[in-house]
Amino acid sequence: MDIDFNKNEDYNKLLLSDLRNRFAQVKLGGGQKRIDKHHEKGKLTARERIDYLLDKKRKSIEIGAFVGDGMYEEHGGCPSGGVVIKMGYVSGKQCIVVANDATVKAGAWFPITGKKNLRAQEIAIENKLPIIYLVDSAGVYLPLQDEIFPDKEHFGRIFRNNAIMSSMGITQIAAVMGSCVAGGAYLPIMSDEALIVDKTGSIFLAGSYLVKAAIGETIDNETLGGATTHCEVSGVTDYKAKDDKDALDTIKRLIDKIGDYDKAGFNRVEAKKPKENPEDIYGILPKSRADQYNMLDIISRLVDNGEYDEYKKGYGQTIITAYARIDGWAVGIVANQRKLVKTKKGEMQFGGVIYNDSADKATRFIANCNQKKIPLVFLQDVTGFMVGSKSEHGGIIKDGAKMVNAVSNSVVPKFTIIIGNSYGAGNYAMCGKAYDPRLIVAWPSAELAVMSGNSAAKVLLQIEKASLLKKGEKITPEKEEELFSKIKNRYDNQVSPYYAASRLWTDAIIDPLDTRTWISMGIEAANHAPIEKPFNMGVLQV
Repeated sequence: MDIDFNKNEDYNKLLLSDLRNRFAQVKLGGGQKRIDKHHEKGKLTARERIDYLLDKKRKSIEIGAFVGDGMYEEHGGCPSGGVVIKMGYVSGKQCIVVANDATVKAGAWFPITGKKNLRAQEIAIENKLPIIYLVDSAGVYLPLQDEIFPDKEHFGRIFRNNAIMSSMGITQIAAVMGSCVAGGAYLPIMSDEALIVDKTGSIFLAGSYLVKAAIGETIDNETLGGATTHCEVSGVTDYKAKDDKDALDTIKRLIDKIGDYDKAGFNRVEAKKPKENPEDIYGILPKSRADQYNMLDIISRLVDNGEYDEYKKGYGQTIITAYARIDGWAVGIVANQRKLVKTKKGEMQFGGVIYNDSADKATRFIANCNQKKIPLVFLQDVTGFMVGSKSEHGGIIKDGAKMVNAVSNSVVPKFTIIIGNSYGAGNYAMCGKAYDPRLIVAWPSAELAVMSGNSAAKVLLQIEKASLLKKGEKITPEKEEELFSKIKNRYDNQVSPYYAASRLWTDAIIDPLDTRTWISMGIEAANHAPIEKPFNMGVLQV
């Protein structure tokens, strides 16, 4: 091990330690005091409910743990968007579980809560996975109602998706384990089956205070919309549970009886561990996002037995295209090569940049994987497409468009891992969020932006200087340095993986060693949904 490896390892492990500390804080939701109050009511927290429901000896992954991070601080914050979402196994069947966190503003829906819930439904729809809702919510957060209520991708889309999933035959089960009020009352009742917990669960369009104000009727919430009312009088719910665990046990038995599903038929054999130690990744990945390294060293520590077959190995070398297996699943890997490479003509190409030939190669490979029904894995560490007269005259825009076209029209499931840089159009071509990856995650080393913080700060500094000079202000070297630092610090905050995760541009920030689990569980989920249309790139300038 050389000194650079040790420095990289120390730096990346510090990033990982920061990730774990942040996650430990997020897991507290609205804080320990609110958790204690929740327990005093005889209720489990959202995370406790999910942990009880999921099979203990199977792995699970959490979607959007850092959603809401640093947002809504003037409203007291919204840790995890006030909802916990996991993909895991219930009675041996892979499911999505969505649980309102009532320790965060009584489980009220912030704008980002709606986005996160829609993401859970999107995953269920794409993969035809059963979805379980554990409801405990006070409904829309009224101070921000204009940002959550009326638009296409707002609160109402949830119920539209309930109906769409039902028509698709996707199982939906809801348990009302606390408040379920106003428009939110439709979610459990639009599910296939609904449970309600006695004494703690309630469903109504308007609570007792609003009923009194609206029509003058005096009634308590339990009589108005409690478990006995809805199980024995209105018939709104199907099962009455005595407590949280009883409700969750009932869900386990219901899921246990679901029939098998039609499979997409992705290729899988017995899994093998990587040949080399995956923990080496911490030392291979450089501390500086500008430094070069060999992406093949990362790939060999992610794939089964370290084995991969490169497609067009000597051509378009700033993108690696290779067939491999991850946890037994056959995959096609499209990865940015981050080392300086030399072409057959003796020209040098910068790592992390997409050139004409590499875009052409990636396009052909993506088409091949679609032809052979092989899921695609994108490993992003990309600064963008090559610029300059030589690239422009060579048709880089056309070649880049071909690659974006192939990614857009791909019908096999796609999975994106942002390892390092994810800048500009490189993010798009390498299957960023806008290109419908089934799952997209970032390592703690990731950066997402139009360009790097340093480059962006230089551009913005020139604009700021021009504006100040126009006003007659003198720009000293000290003033210029101060302006640059201020601009760069602001921009650096926006390129952080946590900034992206808080807005759900990625599904999670993960330990690099968990990458295989995310890809494997993602392909297993995708295997629930047979491919229904052929790969077709449409009209294309060749």
